[in-house]
Amino acid sequence: MTAEATTEETSQAAHGETPWLTPCEMRAWRGYMDGNQRLMEVLNRELQDSHDLSLADYRILVMLSESADGSLRMSDLADGVLSSRSRLTHQIRRMESQGIVVRDTCVEDGRGVLARITEEGRRRLAEAAPTHVAGVRNNLVDLLTPQELDVLADVFEKVDKAIGER
Repeated sequence: MTAEATTEETSQAAHGETPWLTPCEMRAWRGYMDGNQRLMEVLNRELQDSHDLSLADYRILVMLSESADGSLRMSDLADGVLSSRSRLTHQIRRMESQGIVVRDTCVEDGRGVLARITEEGRRRLAEAAPTHVAGVRNNLVDLLTPQELDVLADVFEKVDKAIGER
């Protein structure tokens, strides 16, 4: 990008005009959107077809299994899986009906609610993990060089940090 283009975009932004994406920026944005959508769909479908778990279920089970006692406050879990509290409540209710999580009262303050992974949840997670890892490997990791993986990690850590700080 030239200094002239940068100055023009800065002037547009200062005057409330939209700084439209360049062809390079549009290619990157659309490539990300399309690739991410397809990747999430295939990973979700593999888990659904093979294990009757959604990708959202899987993420929740992973987070709970990684906690020291297998439980997390619902608010912390919502933040961790990037979900609204109301959406997470519905998700946990559905997972509870499958016997893979339970809700408990938080002993520390009596007001908070904990989600806890059950033995059935641990069993289902252990069964689903190889399918998920194979899907991630086949549809992302094995397509990229180690350098591309480093760039991908750097880019999305930067995006996550910037948005998380806002």
